[in-house]
Amino acid sequence: MSKPDDQHLQQGKVVDNPWRRLREFTDARIGLGRAGISLPTSEMLAFQLSHAQARDAVHFPLDVDALCAQLSGLNSLPNDAPLHLYSQAPDRTTYLQRPDLGRLLDDASREQLAALPAASSQSDLAIVIVDGLSSLAVQQNAAAFLAPLLELLQAESEAWQLAPVTVVEQGRVAIGDGIGELLNARAVLLLIGERPGLSSPDSLGLYLTWNPKSGLNDAARNCISNVRPAGLPYAEAARRVLYLLREARRLKLSGVKLKDRTQDEVIEHSGGGGKNFLVSE
Repeated sequence: MSKPDDQHLQQGKVVDNPWRRLREFTDARIGLGRAGISLPTSEMLAFQLSHAQARDAVHFPLDVDALCAQLSGLNSLPNDAPLHLYSQAPDRTTYLQRPDLGRLLDDASREQLAALPAASSQSDLAIVIVDGLSSLAVQQNAAAFLAPLLELLQAESEAWQLAPVTVVEQGRVAIGDGIGELLNARAVLLLIGERPGLSSPDSLGLYLTWNPKSGLNDAARNCISNVRPAGLPYAEAARRVLYLLREARRLKLSGVKLKDRTQDEVIEHSGGGGKNFLVSE
């Protein structure tokens, strides 16, 4: 007598996976089931769709005008319109093939920043928005994240003076350090579209650098990733950024020497109130 699974295979029916119920809690592709020795057609089509969305996120250009219109509706930003800048990568193909060019501003953008009156006086924070590898992430999440962050900054007892906001096309993470240096900012917060995944084509990354200047590496920056409705909520991301900004200003540093301890309270009390031995004093 054939086993039940064998009967399903012979009849071409989909055999469900008991792990499928865990998909209520994650976008990961688990518990997909099977039809014979293959994936069910619906799951294969879903995979192909996600792959196409990831590829599109990389290649779609950022709608800078629409983004600037979103930013203009936010309170507490400098009154001037965001500055539109470009990296040294002249087009998307070059950008993908030459990451080094995406880390540097082109000559016209450097001259534009150097001529600003704001560059002659020091500000506390420069906000830099970069298309990165997912313009979709920036288009959908940048303004929505900045709204709660600006509210938190405005409520601070020690004011944060903001430099002009910049929007950069064909940029990489390191381009923010050069912009912060040219704007004479004590800190730079860079918002960038992260490399798309098969379940997250719209993930926004945040990078904070204290005392930004050209030539810094990743060890000098703090990163908060996966900011989007299906990932890290905007309000929580804003709270973490505010913590890092406060600590960066207090300690005059960022990167590997600056720890994000916003989760320490949760960790320390999750096991019955005992001190977390992983957290040093």
